[in-house]
Parts: sequence; C-alpha cells; structure tokens
Amino acid sequence: MSWPQFVTVTLNGLTLAALYFIVAIGFTLIFGVLRVVNLAHGSLYLFGGYLGWSVADRTGSWVLGAVAALFVTALAGLLLQLGLLRRIHGQELREALVTIGVSIVAADLMLARWGGFTYDFSPPEVITGGLRIPLLDIGYPRYRLFVLAFAIALGLILWFVLARTRLGITVRAAIDDRDMVAAVGIDVQRLFALMFAVGAGLAGLAGVIGGSVLSISSGEDARYLLASLIVVIVGGMGSLPGTAVAAVLVALVEQYSLALFPTYAAIVSFLLMVVVLALRPQGLFGRPA
Repeated sequence: MSWPQFVTVTLNGLTLAALYFIVAIGFTLIFGVLRVVNLAHGSLYLFGGYLGWSVADRTGSWVLGAVAALFVTALAGLLLQLGLLRRIHGQELREALVTIGVSIVAADLMLARWGGFTYDFSPPEVITGGLRIPLLDIGYPRYRLFVLAFAIALGLILWFVLARTRLGITVRAAIDDRDMVAAVGIDVQRLFALMFAVGAGLAGLAGVIGGSVLSISSGEDARYLLASLIVVIVGGMGSLPGTAVAAVLVALVEQYSLALFPTYAAIVSFLLMVVVLALRPQGLFGRPA
C-alpha cells in the first residue's frame, strides 16, 4: 500500500468512525446508560434519514432537514418509550421482542412510503467539495472532515452533560439507585423518557449525516443497528469514551480489511468483537457486573 493510499484509507476509517460514533452514541444512551434494549434503533436512523431528505427536498435546506430529523425522531422515540417500553422496563427479553416487532413494522411502512429507491442529500456548499491537506499532501472531501469534527464536538458536549452537570449526575444516580432518587422528589420516569428521546433524536440526526456521506435506502437500518451493537459491546456499556474508542477501532479495522483482503473484510469486525469479549467480557471501558 502506497503512502497516499494508506493516508486515504486511514482518513476513511476515521471519518467512518465518526459516523459510527454519531449513530452509536444514541444507542449508548438508551442501551448502555438507561439499560433499555432498543433494537429499533436502526429504524430510527433510517426514519430520520428519510424524513430529513423529504424536508430538505421540499425546502431546499439541508439544515432544516437535519433539524426536522432530530426533533421528529426524538418525538417518535418518546412515544415508543411511553407507549410500549415504560411498562416493560427491566424485562430485557420483552424489550428486545417488542422493539424487533416495531422495527419490522417500521421497515415495511417506510418501504411503502419511500419505496426501495436510494436517496442522496445535497449538504450546504460550505461543507462540500474537496480540501487539500498540506501536511499529508492529499485532497480529501470536505464533508467527511466536517463529520469528523461534528462527532468530536458532539462527544465532548455529551461527556460534559453526563459527567459535569446536575442532569447527568441525576441520570447516573437514577440508574444505580432509582428508589433513592425518587425518594428525594425527582420524577425518574420523566428523566428516563427525556434521555430516551435524546438518544432517539441523535439516531435520526445521524440518518441525515450518514445519508449525506453515502446515501439512504431500505436496509440501512439493519446495517447501522449491527454497527451500533458492535461498537457498544466492544467499548463497554454506558461508556462514552469506550464508544469513541470502539468506533475508531471497528472502522479502521473495517477499512484496512477492505483495502488489504476485501474477501474477508465482512467478518473482521466480528472477530474484533470476539477477541475483546474473550479478553475483557465487559468491554474495553465497561465496568464489571
């Protein structure tokens, strides 16, 4: 592999890691932090992508499409949590079965509404086109670098909220001892519903961002649900740093595998997960049970 190829593949891996992180961070909040098994997360991603494309196509504004995807998908997630998941919270098998059913129904509804076509986004001109990187002496798509910067900013904001604000401290306390937090007058159910909506909204926003990198089409829900599961399992449940590190590892391994031995690239990510679980069952940054 030549130097320009190596640099390009590495940058592809980092920008793909940024996309995986944006998708998986919502899954981390729902599955890793709230301990809710939401296997409809990929459907929220796909719905956000379709909705964002529809709004952007009608208004001509990519930003409006992204904002609409964020808030409408957050509302959909809130309805899912209040209508179905709240009453079975803590029953992991039932949560898994219910959300699988929701994802199947949602996939059919989205296929009926948007068909099996592939949709492409048109991001603002300021973040499109090519950019010359002097130190590396290569050109690279500006939008992919924007995705990388956005993922870093999003990760820092969420880390600050969860680790340094009263809201984040309350959420972590409610997870460890729900009865004690409720005893001091905090509505734990409302708090969990808010966090679930945030995680769902981030999945919808990721649908627009990810769809702008590649495209949006039927079947992307399963792909990104699987990617989110691998990232969260490798990084450790409930760990934002673990999600970031795992996203980088999974994406780089995937891109290097595609460049060096594409025939076996599809199984390499699973091998990474198997190795991590064999050596550290709780994940790289997870806490022992």
